[in-house]
Amino acid sequence: MNSCILMATIISNPELRYTQENQTAIAQMLVEFQGGKPEDPPSTLKVVGWGNLATEIQQSYTIGDRIVIEGRLKMDTIERPEGFKEKRAELVAGRIHRLEGSASTSGTVPTAKVIPMTTPEPKNVVNLENYKSSTKPAPVQAPPAPQDEWSYPSAPAPSISDSDLDEIPF
Repeated sequence: MNSCILMATIISNPELRYTQENQTAIAQMLVEFQGGKPEDPPSTLKVVGWGNLATEIQQSYTIGDRIVIEGRLKMDTIERPEGFKEKRAELVAGRIHRLEGSASTSGTVPTAKVIPMTTPEPKNVVNLENYKSSTKPAPVQAPPAPQDEWSYPSAPAPSISDSDLDEIPF
């Protein structure tokens, strides 16, 4: 199954178009997202939404909005005037979620609101500082394996020499 989730920033206003046959709405926009490594430059990707989602994209989102897009990745092959084919990725959106702190209609750069995560102290945890002692405990030894009437001796490990191995044909 082709499924993709991407966190990105919108870098072009969504454009709304309609198909000729049944007048289905199509919205497209460009988004930018960070590379896999900190030193990698940001990447740009075209995002397309269909139907009611297209109308929502065009009405609700603008340049600078930070979003999370759920959808499927599609590869298009384009014939270039230079005489070669080029592949371009496109994300067909299924759902879009705005991140808190996104830019408003004024076009300002978003600042994310950081909410500190706190974990409650578990009630069933014992503080190990109370049980430290200056002497080291004796090492624990495993109990002997039970012997019963159905146990058999293990087979010896096979010995393999280099002459027994086949050559890899490449």
